[in-house]
Amino acid sequence: MRHTDASQHSVTHDHVTHDHSALLQGEHYRITPLTERVVRLEWSPSGRFEDRPTTFAIRRDLPAPDVRVEATDTGLRVVTGHYVLDYDRGPFSANGLSVAVRGGISNYHSVWRYGQDLSLPADRQVRYEGRPPRALDGNLGGAARTLDCADGVIPLEPGVNSELGYAVIDDSGSMVFDADGHLAPRDAEPGYQDLYVFAAGHDHVDAVEDFFAISGPQPLLPRYALGNWWSRYHRYSDTEYLRLMDRFDAEKVPLSVAVVDMDWHLTDIDPKYGAGWTGYTWNRELFDDPEAFQAELHRRGLKVTLNVHPADGVRAFEDAYEPMCRAMGREPNGDPIDFDVTDRAFMDAYFNVLHRGLEDLGTDFWWIDWQSGPYSKRDGMDPLWVLNHEHFTDSDAHTDRGLTFSRYAGPGSHRYPVGFSGDAIITWESLAFQPRMTAAGANIGYGWWSHDIGGHMGGFKDDELETRWVEFGVFSPIMRLHSSNSRFSGKEPWKVAEPGRSAIVEHLRLRHRMLPYLNSMNLRAHRDGRSIVEPVYFETHSFDAYRYLDEYLFGSQLLVAPIIRPADPVVRRASADVLLPEGRWTDVVTGHSYQGGRAIRMYRGISSIPVLLRAGGFLPLVAEGESLDVRNLFPALDVQVAGGASGSFDLDEERQDGSWVRTRFALDAEAGELRVDAPEGMGARRGEWRFTLLGLDLGAPDAGADLQVEGGELLGVRTGRGRLLLRVRADQDSLVIRSGLLTTAGQPDLTDEVEELLHGARIGFGLKDRIFGLVESHGAGALASVIAQGAHPTGHAAETYEYDRPTAELVEALTELLG
Repeated sequence: MRHTDASQHSVTHDHVTHDHSALLQGEHYRITPLTERVVRLEWSPSGRFEDRPTTFAIRRDLPAPDVRVEATDTGLRVVTGHYVLDYDRGPFSANGLSVAVRGGISNYHSVWRYGQDLSLPADRQVRYEGRPPRALDGNLGGAARTLDCADGVIPLEPGVNSELGYAVIDDSGSMVFDADGHLAPRDAEPGYQDLYVFAAGHDHVDAVEDFFAISGPQPLLPRYALGNWWSRYHRYSDTEYLRLMDRFDAEKVPLSVAVVDMDWHLTDIDPKYGAGWTGYTWNRELFDDPEAFQAELHRRGLKVTLNVHPADGVRAFEDAYEPMCRAMGREPNGDPIDFDVTDRAFMDAYFNVLHRGLEDLGTDFWWIDWQSGPYSKRDGMDPLWVLNHEHFTDSDAHTDRGLTFSRYAGPGSHRYPVGFSGDAIITWESLAFQPRMTAAGANIGYGWWSHDIGGHMGGFKDDELETRWVEFGVFSPIMRLHSSNSRFSGKEPWKVAEPGRSAIVEHLRLRHRMLPYLNSMNLRAHRDGRSIVEPVYFETHSFDAYRYLDEYLFGSQLLVAPIIRPADPVVRRASADVLLPEGRWTDVVTGHSYQGGRAIRMYRGISSIPVLLRAGGFLPLVAEGESLDVRNLFPALDVQVAGGASGSFDLDEERQDGSWVRTRFALDAEAGELRVDAPEGMGARRGEWRFTLLGLDLGAPDAGADLQVEGGELLGVRTGRGRLLLRVRADQDSLVIRSGLLTTAGQPDLTDEVEELLHGARIGFGLKDRIFGLVESHGAGALASVIAQGAHPTGHAAETYEYDRPTAELVEALTELLG
């Protein structure tokens, strides 16, 4: 790997190329413009600088940015299109080193100064609806090492985006990679500084793009990781586990990953060996034939991961103790083999003997549940970092596509997916924080979070909470149901009362139906550096975008707003506060469309959360009733299409040979044309297609009567709940559907929507009739009259009065439909 320093970058002054390396590097400092938005700043008391790759910065040999460097009366100035750096060439200080952000947001706040105190006293800290207090640098947060024991909001480590336009990654103490690709302490001298200043302004996507350029891309996940995972800290036997898988199959709830928590190994051990958290020996009382057990899970289409806590090393009772001793050239005298990431011989044996032997029995990847913090036998060596890197590298070398499951260790951790966020407490507060944490991860490139969906421990039975948690989980990066070993806390859907049970089952089925979309976003994440979940401020930079943190972009086509609070007792629906980016957005469940560029409170019953498809957007799903094996090419598709604007989407699919093929969907809303271009010669894509068209004006009795199909045959047309459903048989590689209907935009029947809302509301029947009558006679114009209903007492007895006028929440719910 080639590394760059400042002298490798061409610099210009007054449009004439000059060699200004003498300005960019002095005896104790080195300034390296890496991109037009990122500059590296080093200070070394001894004059030794670091060119080895670090856990964060593995690539510094980037194309030279357009930079102007000039000497000033006080030092030097570096100018790009995005920042102006001033430096006095002395030890870094707030007075002597600054980076001012250029562009539309540049003001006195948007100047980073080294070492400035941006903290606020407690009495001046401001929280935004449960958000942790933010320092004056406006950093939008990144990730955290763990949610263990957290009940709600916790501080996040910084990301590369900020409301003020600048952010800093301090890489001074991170580990480095040696010549063999192994991690080692940097052993930097006291006082050494290694900083990366990001000055992207509000170009948040560009900031993350630069982050990936320096830190490397997100790997492609194996497709099975995108399905539903079953996980529980429970003392299963092989018979019990397989019986549970049978039940899921009987309920037609698909799973793709079987997680076996720590009780797969011996945990009740002789106290002379220590505690039972660490273990590598299958418990034969529970699993009498581990190889046959895992083979049976594989036969059912499941991949297997086992939980390990490696902190206590390998002790004499383990099956692998003697082979490990031989591999390390030591006598098997009963002394434990310490877990030691600083010992290369141990690490080699750890993989080549200990884990390879277990993988030969059928284990596909590992859940690394490291529990001893950042400490090892050598200063500067963080065991979590070493485990993440080495486990992923080993997995990648021995499987078609690497995967590990472990905690976040710091900037650069995105190279080792999947991230385990830790043991969540079962409360609404914990659920409320997970969407915010997931979206913020995009600011540090950490896109593949896996949360304990449903919560791990504590709490009490709350079917509404569990249902809402699963609905969020289905629209999160990794969907892993999880719970503790309490007899009563399992997340099996059939343990939830109706209507939550049906909602959970349908959402778990939906997760697997979304695999075509999810896997396209998997490739997008790897290729383009876009996390599957991103904050809404990645698309809209209004002031409000930094306050609406409970919603997020889910891939390139969807906006999702999880429900994170209980239902209102009167409306009998729960709400989410949603900021809509510009354009038109249509809920894929209700079919209701909303004009963007505004904030709105959306109310939903237990069966759904707001999942909005952008106008001209496409959501490819496996067609209902089609069997799906996550290992094979996707079968017949039902493509959800939102009208109201033109747009396109590329569906990327992976064949079993590892090659990728692309199908392009395009809607021309002006011409009234829907086009599908399948990969040339891809016969598997010919056959029946299903399209669900949303957000169109279906009010006319003959809506869609002019449908024409080129490249295939129209098999059927059906309307319902504000959507048009088409069945088309394609017989060519290109399919074109034409209709004037595709040029329109409309809503589902307004009276149907209002009637459904009123039917469930806990208000007087008289009030329901009055509101419905107003809507029937005035349509959307009825809203003002409905609001006025609250100002006029009905004359009924006091005990019923509260049911005879609309509450503020009911008015909000009606405003969503009528406004």
